[in-house]
Amino acid sequence: MGEDERVRRVWLGVSVGVALCSSFIALLIIGVYVVAGNLSTGAAGGTKGLAQGSVPAAYRDLIMKWGNYCPAINPALLAAQLYQESGWNPKAQSPANAKGLAQFIPGTWAAHGVDGDNDGDRDIWDPADAIPSAAKYDCSLAKYVKDVPGNPTHNMLASYNAGAYAVIRYGGVPPYRETQGYVKRITTLAKSFEAPVQPVAPSRQAAGAIYFAQDKLGTPYLWGGNGTPEHNGRFDCSGLTKAAYHSVGIELPRVANDQWNAGPHPKRDELLPGDLVFFAYDLDDPRSIHHVGIYVGGGKMINAPYTGAVIRYDDIDTPDYIGATRVTRDGAKALRLANSA
Repeated sequence: MGEDERVRRVWLGVSVGVALCSSFIALLIIGVYVVAGNLSTGAAGGTKGLAQGSVPAAYRDLIMKWGNYCPAINPALLAAQLYQESGWNPKAQSPANAKGLAQFIPGTWAAHGVDGDNDGDRDIWDPADAIPSAAKYDCSLAKYVKDVPGNPTHNMLASYNAGAYAVIRYGGVPPYRETQGYVKRITTLAKSFEAPVQPVAPSRQAAGAIYFAQDKLGTPYLWGGNGTPEHNGRFDCSGLTKAAYHSVGIELPRVANDQWNAGPHPKRDELLPGDLVFFAYDLDDPRSIHHVGIYVGGGKMINAPYTGAVIRYDDIDTPDYIGATRVTRDGAKALRLANSA
């Protein structure tokens, strides 16, 4: 039995188990995962561009333009670096005096900062200068290590973290735990910014997360609730999604805004049960995400909505729906590490 067929049968078995608890939702899960099994038989595809809503609209064109500056980078990778560095805050400043969206330290900026918008100055705080400077700096590093064996993008990222001379010395990504972790983190985070050209692979943990959340139906909402004894088993929206994925061994960040980049972003017509669905004040800016639920199929989610309500099924197709995330174990881990950096 092939791996894809085995996964498909496992999902059908899990979905039937869920049917013992709720026949309506189980039928949705079975139907959707039959489709998922069929979709998963295709080869993994490449990516083109950025997923809708994955980056603030104010930066999208700049990232698309400069993310193709050299073969070692792409828009999704550049977006992942910028997110890792500043969380899209153009006024970010670290204790080490790194500044702006791309978190350049003054010495590096002096050497590699460019006037990206041709307005006559190089402003470390201006995204129109910082984004092209970050791309050009990446490409400069890639040029330094172009003759080193291995993946050029990985070598470039390792140079960014440990220096080009370390990459040259070791003939590739150095055996430094921090550097190897950085390379994996950025390449994993990049997947949450990519626009897939084929359907996103189904999640193997989704049915378990749904099972957990379904068991909480009817529980009163509590703002800030994590479901702990001191919260009397109550949750808010992101507390519920975090706990649901914790039950299957995946650790998400605590708040909805931070959970957005825990995996790739399927399109609306590609949603599968277990996907996290998000809602925002500004559909052009993922920083404005204010709510999250767990998709169960048929346009419905399990939702911890607001004070005075209970955990329940709700429609996802509302004016503030911004998109969805298919959680992966590596994506959640990379996201937590990025948020703690």
